[in-house]
Amino acid sequence: MKRLSPWKKLESRTVYQNPWITVREDKVIRPDGKEGIYGVVDSRIACAVVALDDSKLIYLVGQYRYPIDRYSWEVIEGGSDEDESPAQAARRELREEAGLVASSWHQVGRSFFLSNCHSSERAYVFLARGLKQVPKEPDPTEVLEVKTAHFEEALKLIDGGEITDALSIMALLKVERALRGLIPLVKV
Repeated sequence: MKRLSPWKKLESRTVYQNPWITVREDKVIRPDGKEGIYGVVDSRIACAVVALDDSKLIYLVGQYRYPIDRYSWEVIEGGSDEDESPAQAARRELREEAGLVASSWHQVGRSFFLSNCHSSERAYVFLARGLKQVPKEPDPTEVLEVKTAHFEEALKLIDGGEITDALSIMALLKVERALRGLIPLVKV
């Protein structure tokens, strides 16, 4: 059942924009009937790739993340360009970040929102199998380190607080559930 919004948007204006995000401020009537503002971050579609080989090794990418001023270990992830689907973006990111191509691709479950209290960012998770090494094609804005970890070890890295990126955590947990048959895998 679709529910009606208790918010009423009166007007909207862009307050900041760059190639990755747009920040807008909406003048609204809040659910309590009072006027207010709501700030929203709109961004490109995000994709995460869990690249899993036949030995149950996955590829993790380490990089410095400017907003949190920390180094972060993550699954392969990135945003889709304007003219590409989430699946196309996932294939591009796998090659750029890990120097890999895959012969088998599945979307893991449905898309989801990463932080729907202030952002419209939608994310997709993909499972890539049948991996083959190819030359990397790195994005010039990224300095990356790639390592492999056994899938079960990656899950322990979540529990131990070593993987803290929300999209990576969701991707690994969704793939773990999919491998147990609890979430559908859709061939792409």
